[in-house]
Formats: sequence, structure tokens, C-alpha cells
Amino acid sequence: MATSLTVNGKAVSLEAEPDTPLLWALREELGLTGTKFGCGIAACGACSVHIDGQITRSCAVPLASAAGTSITTIEGLKGADGTLHKVQQAWIEAQVPQCGYCQSGQIMAAVALLKTTANPSDEQIDAAMTNLCRCGTYPRIRAAIHAAVRA
Repeated sequence: MATSLTVNGKAVSLEAEPDTPLLWALREELGLTGTKFGCGIAACGACSVHIDGQITRSCAVPLASAAGTSITTIEGLKGADGTLHKVQQAWIEAQVPQCGYCQSGQIMAAVALLKTTANPSDEQIDAAMTNLCRCGTYPRIRAAIHAAVRA
């Protein structure tokens, strides 16, 4: 069954079972491997993407539920000219990643936060950034979000 949606600004039609998790459709059908599989139960946030502008854990979204939506993955954050999003640039400058596995989901969550809260406090960052980081880079994540605000 074909499912039509927009991914990173491009209309796509995917031939996959309707109950296929969006995460796997993005990774396996479209080759967008920046979105990671972490837990498979929407607890860790490694699979975070934006669906119609809202942060969403893609491992728990059936492909059929995403039909007709607009999805942005980590690959879709950079500008058409290849310029990194200000959050991506701040992540690099703050040297946030340690192992890096969770970082695409962390960045997607930070971008979503900054869309709704232009200058978040530490408490607002802590409340919004619910993705798990096994390396414990939370202080660097917070610093990078503050740096992105200043950028």
C-alpha cells in the first residue's frame, strides 16, 4: 500500500505496510539514517523527528498515521545551501556529543523547544529535553541550546 507524505520538503510515496513504524520507513525506504533506533517504545527519543512541526518519536508512529503529513528529520534541518541549522552549529561548537548516538534526536528536540520558547531558562530546557543520553552530556546540551539562542 502506498503512503504519501512530505519528508524534508520533498513529496514521497512509500510502498510499505501501514503498520510499519515511521522510523523504519525513513531509514530503510528513504535511506535517512540520521534518525536512530534506540528503544522501540518511544522512551529514549533517539528517533525524534518533527511531524507537522511537532516533536514526535517516530518509532511509535505507524506509517499510515503519518500519511499526508510533513516530516522533518535531522537531515532536513540544514539550509538548501548546506548551511547548518543554528542548533546544529551550536552542538558542534559546544562539543556536545560523546558517543553521539542520541544526538540527532536531542537536536530535533532542541529545535522544537526553540520554536516554542525563544529564550528558555535552564528549568524550561530540562523540562523539554526528555531524550535520554547514556553518556550524560546534559550540561553540554543545555549550554548548546543557550548558545543557539545567542546565535
